Amino acid sequence: MDTDIDIEQMRREMRALADRAEIADLLDRYLRSLDEGPLDEDWARAFHTEDVTAEMPVGAVRGRNDLLATVRRAMALFERTVHLGSNTVIELDGDRATARGAQLSTHVLADGSEEVFVSAGHTVSELVRTPAGWRISATALRVAWTQGTPPDVELPG
Repeated sequence: MDTDIDIEQMRREMRALADRAEIADLLDRYLRSLDEGPLDEDWARAFHTEDVTAEMPVGAVRGRNDLLATVRRAMALFERTVHLGSNTVIELDGDRATARGAQLSTHVLADGSEEVFVSAGHTVSELVRTPAGWRISATALRVAWTQGTPPDVELPG
């Protein structure tokens, strides 16, 4: 009987490890995709639920299509970028999860000036398990500090 309990406990632990690995990979691929693209509908589906909500420095959006349009507009302000994420803590709750981490974003402005704008902050993402795997259903980036002059941004709304 102890063997059955141990096997079931091992199954739960293995699933939790696999879920954490999949979520960590999703978040890493997401940040890397901002630098490498392409930012298209396949990109949006690969990372977000259809009803995703996002709070970003350029504004808040609801829905995958609005998020895609906003990210495209924001990323067009930069010639090159490097986004780094770290210190991510993932909390699992069945088919839902929360990931909290740090983000450092370095941007070379696309205005021809070659000026660099850096922002650093903390992210909180809510994720859900879907038939296609884990997806981000809500996310917020809270910028803690910046360096350099940000580009002019037209906020949605």
